[in-house]
Amino acid sequence: MIIGIPKEIKVQEGRVAMTPAGVKELTRRGHTVYVQKQAGVNSNLPDERYLLAGAQLVETIEEVYALADMIVKVKEPLESEYKLIRKGQIVFTYFHFASDKKLTQAMIDSRSICIAYETVMDRQRALPLLTPMSEVAGRLSVQQGAKYLEKPQGGKGILLGGVPGVQPAEVMIIGAGVVGSNAALMAAGLGANVK
Repeated sequence: MIIGIPKEIKVQEGRVAMTPAGVKELTRRGHTVYVQKQAGVNSNLPDERYLLAGAQLVETIEEVYALADMIVKVKEPLESEYKLIRKGQIVFTYFHFASDKKLTQAMIDSRSICIAYETVMDRQRALPLLTPMSEVAGRLSVQQGAKYLEKPQGGKGILLGGVPGVQPAEVMIIGAGVVGSNAALMAAGLGANVK
């Protein structure tokens, strides 16, 4: 199979869909992997590492889509990518179809094969691709909340863990799924009173 890894074009998205180790495993098994130049640079994965792993580098996102049987991305295709996706091409990424009617219709119209990371289940019906991202989201939510409680950010000047003589902050987590549980762990780890 020919697999394509484009550089993500969504604003502030610095991740890349596959590491050089993933490329090496795929090429070792006989697949061809095309990686757009600089796709991994914002994840501290320079082109040289992809070349050493067996990838072939291409200049443009258009080339990646044109060459590949399967596109592997981090984020959902943006509108400028819709026209690049063709009938029968597999697109493997986080899609979040329920929140984007235009994207959903574009993928239906393309007649591509869409596999959404967030719906992939293992034999135990767990979500092995969604769970780690949900863990990150829960932990970052507390980090961001703490940042916006700081005076320089326009907050009330509250330190989550308090200081001697000042009570820790009260943090309420609504929901106890993967995101909520990780947010609670993070807030408690910072010394907040968590409910």
